[in-house]
Amino acid sequence: MGLVGLMAMPASAAEGVGMPGAVGAGLAVIGAGLGIGLLAKGAVESMGRQPEASGTIQTAMIIAAALIEGLAFYAVFVCSTQNPWAN
Repeated sequence: MGLVGLMAMPASAAEGVGMPGAVGAGLAVIGAGLGIGLLAKGAVESMGRQPEASGTIQTAMIIAAALIEGLAFYAVFVCSTQNPWAN
């Protein structure tokens, strides 16, 4: 274990976020990023096929991206508050 790892362990223990919570939060954020990326890809392809419907597609894309981001924030909050080693 390197010097950075030794310095990071007391900091994470003091914060109260365990490794499982950090992994869960990371997976939630990665999943949200992939979901928003696929959403944007599909929206841009749809706007390329039907430019006249671009306003409707863009509105639906923004609403869906906001819902995905909200779910990601909720997942990060839940993962950061769960500490399996707390007394």
